[in-house]
Amino acid sequence: MTERFPMSPKGLKKMQEELKHLQSVERPKISAEIEVARAHGDLRENAEYHAAKEKQGHIEGRIMNLNGWIANAEVIDVSKFKGQTRVMFGATVELLDLENEKKVVYRLVGEFEADIKKRWISVNSPVARGLIGKNVGDVVNINSPGGSREYEILSVAFEDAD
Repeated sequence: MTERFPMSPKGLKKMQEELKHLQSVERPKISAEIEVARAHGDLRENAEYHAAKEKQGHIEGRIMNLNGWIANAEVIDVSKFKGQTRVMFGATVELLDLENEKKVVYRLVGEFEADIKKRWISVNSPVARGLIGKNVGDVVNINSPGGSREYEILSVAFEDAD
């Protein structure tokens, strides 16, 4: 059975846009660069040619990865979960760290959408795995590489976010 990747509709759209850009812009551009480099003669000592071929390999690899991820995407519309108090994919969860009384907010997203700067964490991360299935008011013990921490779930929301 093929592994499915949970993803928001916006995450899928972003991935499809990147794939289209790589196929319609970057792939033809690198092909042209290879042709120019090839015209310079001896390919064994042609650094431009080897650099362009390496870049082409990276682009083709990324295209293959994107095609696989898109084909196996399990698109989940989180707007259907509005009003839920249980933590699941797509939830924006406000937590209170019971050790230092600091509040922190995370959004649980697919692994390819994770962005720590936005505080979007993968549903496969230790924090998310510890939260999934819990409800507002629950106190959870999260084991992470930094050690064990206790959090109280203050709120759970499901909204479309960029």
